[in-house]
Amino acid sequence: MGVLDGRVAIITGGARGIGAAISRRFAAEGAAMVINDLGGAADGTGSDASAAETLAQEIRDAGGRAVADGGDVADTATGTRLVETAVAEFGQLDILVNSAGVLRDRMIFNMSDDEWDTVIRVHLRGHFSTSRAAAAYFRSRREPDGHFRIVNFTSHSGLEGSPGQANYASAKMGIIGLTYSLAQGLARYGVTANAIAPAAATRLVATVDPSKRAIQDRPPEDDPSRSPDNIAELALYVASPRADWLSGRVLGSMGFQVDLYENPTVVASATSDGPWAFDDLAAQLESSVRPQADGLPTSLFADQANR
Repeated sequence: MGVLDGRVAIITGGARGIGAAISRRFAAEGAAMVINDLGGAADGTGSDASAAETLAQEIRDAGGRAVADGGDVADTATGTRLVETAVAEFGQLDILVNSAGVLRDRMIFNMSDDEWDTVIRVHLRGHFSTSRAAAAYFRSRREPDGHFRIVNFTSHSGLEGSPGQANYASAKMGIIGLTYSLAQGLARYGVTANAIAPAAATRLVATVDPSKRAIQDRPPEDDPSRSPDNIAELALYVASPRADWLSGRVLGSMGFQVDLYENPTVVASATSDGPWAFDDLAAQLESSVRPQADGLPTSLFADQANR
């Protein structure tokens, strides 16, 4: 038996890169799926409906079950249609994987409104589009033991603050907030929600200036540790019925290592009996809070200003 036998998944961005690796891995483990992919360029321009259909046909030829959708995931009508398609074609929906994404990199002082809006739209609204429709469906099932899954994709660019990706980093950190909210709001309906920050060799990563990547000193593109298949294996576990214990968390996948990130916690506080006076606040921050801040791990880019 496969890990996902009898389960039905939607995978956005599912025809290329990490999404394609997830589609193939899920199919090998018995899942039926709706593969969504606009088929556009790395910057989101253009479209090619054959991208999703080609992979869906590959899976069908291998004996699996898959249908294709070439819609724009940031269009909320697409999110609704994907859920309706899963139910119409396969009778149910159990898993949503949001991996669709684009890049339009630029330093913040040179970034255009369109470069900001396009990236925010595809990533944040794209996750909202599908999550809203899937959440409504999961709620209607009323199965607290349904093992329903939402698997979102964040990025080390957000977690570490990639300097040339203010739009992308902002969207990806927004997805973490969305994940936390989904995990809390949907738990009563048998839904878990988690986010994966991947590191793999993909066509999107290949467009990024190496000096602006969140993770420096990567292995070569053809190193097995950079295969999207490594990400797919983690996505498979998070989507599986075995992962009921895991929700509202961010996981990193880099090479052959998986990391669990802490959720934000308070590490130091300054307190007052009444409204702050500037000198009192400054004194407390510098005596009580700064030592804690100085002891925290620094960002990968903390020394950029000194270069």
